Amino acid sequence: MMDIFKLKKLGIFAGGVLFGTAGIKILSSKDAKKVYTNCTAAVLRAKDCVMKTATTVQENAEDILAEAQQINEERAAQEAAAVEESAEKDAGAEDFKEVG
Repeated sequence: MMDIFKLKKLGIFAGGVLFGTAGIKILSSKDAKKVYTNCTAAVLRAKDCVMKTATTVQENAEDILAEAQQINEERAAQEAAAVEESAEKDAGAEDFKEVG
């Protein structure tokens, strides 16, 4: 009974070695190299596409930030002008009350 298990294990090991050797031959063949090269080229093209998209998004974000800062500066200037105008009106009204 033990001899059958030993032979079975030995057969499985030998089959694994044979399959592994054939696998290495297949993976190192010229056809496999062509597949690896084409896959690598596709990955590089995809990388270029992603980098272009990332650059476009970054440029758009910079434009949005600059426009938002400009809007806030204009709003702050309008609010400052409104406060100044209000202060001038209040000062003019106080002068009018003192004269009257």
